[in-house]
Amino acid sequence: MPGGTAGGIVHALKYGGWCAVANGMARRMASLRFPADVERERAGVVPVPLNPVRQRERGFNQSLLLARGVAEAWGVPVMDTLLERPRATESQTRLTPGERTRNVSGAFRARADRASLRGLHLVLVDDVVTTAATLNACAAELHDGGARILSIVTFGRAPALGDRW
Repeated sequence: MPGGTAGGIVHALKYGGWCAVANGMARRMASLRFPADVERERAGVVPVPLNPVRQRERGFNQSLLLARGVAEAWGVPVMDTLLERPRATESQTRLTPGERTRNVSGAFRARADRASLRGLHLVLVDDVVTTAATLNACAAELHDGGARILSIVTFGRAPALGDRW
C-alpha cells in the first residue's frame, strides 16, 4: 500500500479527518472470509487503542471507527475497553522493523481480568499493518490476559523500511 488509492484513503482518514471513509473501509475489511468454524467462534472485535494524547489531537481513533463497521457487519460486539495504551509512542512511519518493536514494547495493557477473556477468540482491528509490531504487542497482551485465539484484520499493508518490491 505504498500510496495509490488505498494509501490515499488511509491518509484521508487518519490525517485529513475524513471519518466518513471508515464505513467503506470497514465493509471491505468485513468481506474477508474466514473458515466457518472461525467465523462462528468470534467473540468480538478489539480496536488498536490510541494513547489518550494522540486521540485528543486527532479527535477520534481510526481503528475504533473501523472496528465498529466490521463488528456491525459480522454481528459481534466491539470490545474497545479490553486494551489500553497508557504510554505514548513515537510515530512508526519512519522506523525500521526492530525500532518499531522496541517502540511499542510495553505500550499496551490488557484492562480485563483473566476470567472475562478466558477462551475467547478476539479479532484485532487496525487500519494498516507494516511489520505487525503494534498488532503483535496488542495480541500478546490479550493472550497473556486469557484470550485463546487472536485474529487480525486490517485495511491495508504498508511497506516496511527495507522491504523489497
